[in-house]
Amino acid sequence: MSRTTGLVTYLLISFGVTWTVEITLRLLGFSLANPLVQLLSLGWIAPAAAAFIVRRWVTREGFADAGLALRMRASWQHYLAAWLGPLAFTAAALGLAAVLGMWQPTLTPLEELVPGLPWWAFLGVLMLVVPLLAPLYWGEEFGWTSYLRLRIFPGRPLAATLATGLIWAIWHYPLAFLGYIEFGNVALGLLVWTVSFLCQEVILTWLRLRSGSIWTTSVAHAGNNMTLSLLTGMMLGANIGATAGIALMTAPMVVVACWILLSGRYQARPLAVACQEPLDGAMRTDRDERRPRYGCEAGVGPDQPGRP
Repeated sequence: MSRTTGLVTYLLISFGVTWTVEITLRLLGFSLANPLVQLLSLGWIAPAAAAFIVRRWVTREGFADAGLALRMRASWQHYLAAWLGPLAFTAAALGLAAVLGMWQPTLTPLEELVPGLPWWAFLGVLMLVVPLLAPLYWGEEFGWTSYLRLRIFPGRPLAATLATGLIWAIWHYPLAFLGYIEFGNVALGLLVWTVSFLCQEVILTWLRLRSGSIWTTSVAHAGNNMTLSLLTGMMLGANIGATAGIALMTAPMVVVACWILLSGRYQARPLAVACQEPLDGAMRTDRDERRPRYGCEAGVGPDQPGRP
């Protein structure tokens, strides 16, 4: 099967399943702002299921370049960045809000959340929970960052990352009309949201490239939702609106994304480091010699797939 067939199949499954379930749940009266309903929406697993189906049965390319190995010993610093980075973005977003007069610095919201629990204890518990929730966010990362980005524009990493970020943003768009998030000006809100996804994808891709593992991006994705979005939303409250809140969170991401792109760090680690045999336990599900070969099997780095 061709690369195009794989891409089309992946997108049809990812979008079709997620959008159908989300719209159905909303029509049945469920709130997509409810975390339990979000689990039922299958948005966290549909991209992974789509990527698995395509890799295993459509293109039969296997999983050699999927980045399934943890590589914690070799990439501990990238795990640390993925874990603490969202907290740093939170501090930067709140600092910017204070400078702009949009927020009066206070820790009261954190102290009132759980009576009797100091703010620092709540923050500590939250940070411990983030890596535990990484498997829930692995599904999106396995699909978007570790499949679509590798296949959409082979040999053009920046174009592939931006295209993936844009498609990832569009995949979220129905949430703006189904009660998950409310924008005063929908067009402006979606534009700011899209910029946020583009910057996130640049940063996630950098983690994926440098660590050789999809798990670093999963930790970062969990931190983005459970640390950056949650804490910023709690501290700023609902008064500033969704668009302004996302803009504040995106501002430090823009700086980091530009630094990554302009400093020459947007490249994979050397082949000898990233392609260890037997890929540190990475899946190999198809031994058919006729299947297309990608990544390490094609003699290139894990994030530089050979052309099918």
